[in-house]
Amino acid sequence: MGAVLDHVTVTASDFAASLRFYDATLVTLGLHRLHELGDEEEDDPVVEVAAYGRDDAAALWLTSGTVATSGVHLAFRADSASQVERFHAAALDAGGTSHDAPRRWPIFRRGQFNAIVRDPDGNLIEAIGPE
Repeated sequence: MGAVLDHVTVTASDFAASLRFYDATLVTLGLHRLHELGDEEEDDPVVEVAAYGRDDAAALWLTSGTVATSGVHLAFRADSASQVERFHAAALDAGGTSHDAPRRWPIFRRGQFNAIVRDPDGNLIEAIGPE
């Protein structure tokens, strides 16, 4: 079997803001926060890492750090055009900004209905669904 992408890690400059954004946005696509990790050597560790996915397969790891990830473009599959619209609305409500509002893409992606938003650090997060 050839190489298959297992997961992606994104470092957030404002971890709390990014947690709010990804919690609200990814749940619309059926992805949930699966894991939370903090420094085990602390008495009351603050969450510094969160993993999102389905079942027990984490597709996205969000970490706290001083140098944020920038310029990444992540695309997730949606089941319907209405799910893409919910994704876009949730992203805007959670502090994201619109890069491309939900719409058909007849030139580049025939038969698809997509939306692209920017996360709090400016990374592009996309939902791709059928028309």
